[in-house]
Amino acid sequence: MVPEQEKSVSSREEKIRRLEENAKTIRKHVLNMIFDAGTGHPGGSLSCADILSVLYFYEMRHDPSMPDWQDRDRFILSKGHAAPALYATLAECGYFSTEKLSSLRKMGNLLQGHPDIKIPGVEASTGSLGQGLSISCGIALAARMDKRDYRIYTLLGDGECDEGQVWEAAIFASHYKLDNVTAIVDRNGLQIDGPTEKVLSLEPIAGKWREFGWHVIEIDGNTIAEIIEAFDEARRIKSKPTVIIAHTLKGKGVSFMEWICSFHGKALSKDEMKIALRELGDE
Repeated sequence: MVPEQEKSVSSREEKIRRLEENAKTIRKHVLNMIFDAGTGHPGGSLSCADILSVLYFYEMRHDPSMPDWQDRDRFILSKGHAAPALYATLAECGYFSTEKLSSLRKMGNLLQGHPDIKIPGVEASTGSLGQGLSISCGIALAARMDKRDYRIYTLLGDGECDEGQVWEAAIFASHYKLDNVTAIVDRNGLQIDGPTEKVLSLEPIAGKWREFGWHVIEIDGNTIAEIIEAFDEARRIKSKPTVIIAHTLKGKGVSFMEWICSFHGKALSKDEMKIALRELGDE
């Protein structure tokens, strides 16, 4: 017989392996979708794939067969330009067919360039940066008033944190002790105009969130085990909201895209696609 501790370690390693495979699948979908569309934002979609994998396949309580289930956990993609990563995740979960992914950004089809509430599994129309955390705070306060125990997760871009509305929402969440809110900052260090620290310095970003009354967790946002531990910790925090500063690589998983600002909004060429898919294990 296998000792219980060894069983636990084996189970954890298998869980992490599955989540890593899910993230890799999400990345492949992202590249194919944007290539088919000829337009999109691959860099910031690839950087957050691991986070979305853990959210939807480990952390969140949700049911694709009942998208409007009242007690589901909610996810708001505040950095709406990373919609391809969200769509790929929702399709892999079963909210709609993966065949629909090829309709990204095509007129008259389901999947727009930014999230829309008409899409199964999408909780809010986003894309105008800075608004997602405010939406999440409203949903969180409603949950408290309705005596519901669902949780709300919001993914922010680090460049998006230049928006004043983000910090207004941060004050609100702290004031009302919204411990059912977890914000995740995709700290990939790049925004459309270049490195975040050159455009408008965010550091010390963790200190800023602490001063606004949040519980802060800093992790490697491309390491599944650290993401799992961060969400587990966030669930234990009471009487204050939690923010996870997830240090990631823009373009993660494709060597020639990593830490390259131009892939904020750029489709790959045929030759680049062959290399990228090969690096992701797709022969």
